[in-house]
Amino acid sequence: MLLTAENLSKSYHLGKACIEVLRDARLAVDEGESVAIIGASGAGKSTLLHVLGGLDRPDGGNVTVAGNDVYGMSRAQRTRLRATDIGFVFQSYHLMPEMDLLENVVLPAMALPDWLHGAGRARTRALGLLDGVGLAERARHLPMELSGGEQQRAALARALMNEPRLVLADEPTGNLDETTGDVVLDLLLSLTRGEGHALVMVTHNRRVAERCDRVLHLSDGGIHALD
Repeated sequence: MLLTAENLSKSYHLGKACIEVLRDARLAVDEGESVAIIGASGAGKSTLLHVLGGLDRPDGGNVTVAGNDVYGMSRAQRTRLRATDIGFVFQSYHLMPEMDLLENVVLPAMALPDWLHGAGRARTRALGLLDGVGLAERARHLPMELSGGEQQRAALARALMNEPRLVLADEPTGNLDETTGDVVLDLLLSLTRGEGHALVMVTHNRRVAERCDRVLHLSDGGIHALD
């Protein structure tokens, strides 16, 4: 298995209230597999992705990615793992507004240890990825000069920059109209499958989820087979 999560628990404290988001959650994802996890707003989908990707430590349980115990690592090791093996696609794009598209896509490569020696190769790959999402002619444009769909396509290219084994996508079509969202979803699935990446996508949209190999349901803090 590329990704395993066992007995995950996560709670947040708001004043005197304790909100339990994850409770004994379990997940296993194979190399190259696409898995969608659906759930209502507030069910904990984003929290789950953040825990799986090493961004938010769970209260209990463990996560393993590519044989690495994510929360048994030091913070520096976890950062390196995210740079090399995990790509993120966020609902709100998270592109750097002062950088053009090419610079945004290259950015993850700057976290790699051989960045200074591989800058030319990184630029070539970034241009290839932008071409793959139909944005080669917009490489020198700033994010604010693009539509929402174009920004999400650029964010997808950025997520794939370091050839991660695992891509985590948080409502990747959530801010887009249906037609634009379908274009982004087609690219997300074709590019991850074409390069052999595993994909875990969380969404509230069952139609979107059913494009993946497997669909699960997040409810009451756990991950369940879809009814």
